[in-house]
Amino acid sequence: MVQIPNPWEDGEDDNPWKNNDPQYKKSPMRAPRAGNETNFEFRWSYVVAALILVWLASGFYQVQPNEEGVVLRFGAYNETTDSGLHYHLPYPIETVQKVNITQERSINLGVTEPTKRDDFSESHMLTGDENIVDINLTIVWRVSDAKDYLFNMQNPDQTVRVAAQSVLREIVGQSQMLPIISGDRGKVEDETKEELQKVLDEFGAGIQIVRVKLQKADPPRQVVDAFNEVQRAKADMERFKNEAEAYRNEILPKSRGEAAQRLQNAEAYKQAVVSKAQGEAARFLSVYEAYKQGKDVTSKRLYLETMENVLGQSNTVIIDPSAKGGNVLPILPLGSAAAAKGE
Repeated sequence: MVQIPNPWEDGEDDNPWKNNDPQYKKSPMRAPRAGNETNFEFRWSYVVAALILVWLASGFYQVQPNEEGVVLRFGAYNETTDSGLHYHLPYPIETVQKVNITQERSINLGVTEPTKRDDFSESHMLTGDENIVDINLTIVWRVSDAKDYLFNMQNPDQTVRVAAQSVLREIVGQSQMLPIISGDRGKVEDETKEELQKVLDEFGAGIQIVRVKLQKADPPRQVVDAFNEVQRAKADMERFKNEAEAYRNEILPKSRGEAAQRLQNAEAYKQAVVSKAQGEAARFLSVYEAYKQGKDVTSKRLYLETMENVLGQSNTVIIDPSAKGGNVLPILPLGSAAAAKGE
């Protein structure tokens, strides 16, 4: 008769069934021996050491090239680290916050539409000449100082928006409406960027304004028709003014040229008349001097020259009566007669 061993009895050496049964070895009811207590405590020390190593290793952190790391010790600022691999005391002693310093963020002003036609929104601003202009402005900014950005502002986007609205209204309030909407937008953009940067620097915001772009600058839609009529009238005025200026530029040089030509002709005529008069006067004086030296000869010469000039223009042929019946052959001056007939 085979004796079945009792599984609940102690003494594994006397019970071969206990030694060979794997379930018995894994049974929770099996009391551990005194020799196993040392091995159990040794294993827990390794676990604690591993946990400590993992906790210490959690202090390593990587900062990307486009980031800055801000290390906080018990919630207070400790230091700022650049890109690379760094170490800080593990949590909860120190923590790190990473801030992207190259990412460009943008805010749009004036995009909120009024609920009714007669309402006005944040985009409507009063100009220096007491007109209302509808402006849409885009502001692009980035973080320049991670510490100031995290600790000096609670809501950076709202801070930039409110500061930009204040600066823009001040600049528009000191400007005329027509230059703003007709093309002189670069001045408004530059002044807004400069003044907004000064305000944010006074706040210690740690923000740099990259650029300011004026997307829209128009009169309000409530008065846009009347304003367009005024602009068309001003455009017509400028067109007429330009046409008159062009006609003036065309006619004045021509008139000045004709006046200069007439002055030159008059001056030439004056010189000719004066020279001729001076020549005749000199000739008369010379004749007078000759007359005083020989009155008969001079008188006879003057008479002959005068008759020569008179008879030289006449077609009458005079024959000396003393030569009548002589060998004088009467002639007919055909050339002079033909010339007289042609006249």
